[in-house]
Amino acid sequence: MSAGLFGLLDDVAAIAKLAAASIDDVGAAAGKATAKAAGVVVDDTAVTPQYVHGVAAERELPIVKQIAIGSIRNKLLLILPAALLLSEFLPDLLPIILMIGGTFLAYEGAHKVVHLLTHHDDHAAPATTIGPEAEKTMIAGAIRTDLILSAEIMVIALASVEDEGFWSRLAILVVVAFVITIAVYGVVAAIVKMDDVGLTLAQRQSALSKRVGMGLVNAMPRLLSVISVVGTVAMLWVGGHILLVNLDDAGWWHAPYEWVHGIEHDIEHAIHGVLGSVLAWLANTGISAVVGLAVGLVVVGIIAALPFRKDPAEATGH
Repeated sequence: MSAGLFGLLDDVAAIAKLAAASIDDVGAAAGKATAKAAGVVVDDTAVTPQYVHGVAAERELPIVKQIAIGSIRNKLLLILPAALLLSEFLPDLLPIILMIGGTFLAYEGAHKVVHLLTHHDDHAAPATTIGPEAEKTMIAGAIRTDLILSAEIMVIALASVEDEGFWSRLAILVVVAFVITIAVYGVVAAIVKMDDVGLTLAQRQSALSKRVGMGLVNAMPRLLSVISVVGTVAMLWVGGHILLVNLDDAGWWHAPYEWVHGIEHDIEHAIHGVLGSVLAWLANTGISAVVGLAVGLVVVGIIAALPFRKDPAEATGH
């Protein structure tokens, strides 16, 4: 009986080790998939704070919370089932969908660049407190915007783990959905409350607290500007990179990706070590961003020439 018990314990231990290894694999794959979608995550983080502009301080965090809950629902109930079914039964469509998403990202980034160059004298309208109905409308709009950005994130993440089994893909994408949502809306919550924290510190008696508090208040506009710039660059980089990679994967046009990959490979061989890897990555990123800007400007021109156009950037709050 004791031998049977020890045998059972050995089996349990083996199962536990296998489960732990599987969890580690899922965690590693989820981390890889999240990194692949990092550019869109930055964009998502840069867009969301605008939805609490003009909102009373005590309503900021509840609104961010409601948008975050809507984001999780978007990812788990709408995007995830559709993406998994697509990857299971029509995997050849994934590169096409990714290229459509990459083109849209390139358009958004180029549109921001054009807007910056042609509307540099614009001034933001003063903030006004909104009522309950307007708040509901704003939250609904933010969740619709999140649906578009979340779809881009999840499809990019899915493409990075398409070689995994169905259940592994499911587990990985669930982890990605929660990690990205918590990361994005955690950062958003910190950003929108930074000025309130600064004001609280500035009202204290300590000279250090006052300096830190005023520093936070004064840093808020600069931080939002930096986030906006980073988000624009990220959209161009990710959009261009998605187009280069998936044109190659789909077998439509190998030359651009092979050229960029060749430059990256040459740099790594010419400059060994970490510096070579960093410079190779920067070269890839820079070329991808230029490709994204070029494609985006073409789309901006086409949209501008349409007789009955509606700016697609308005659909995502950009």
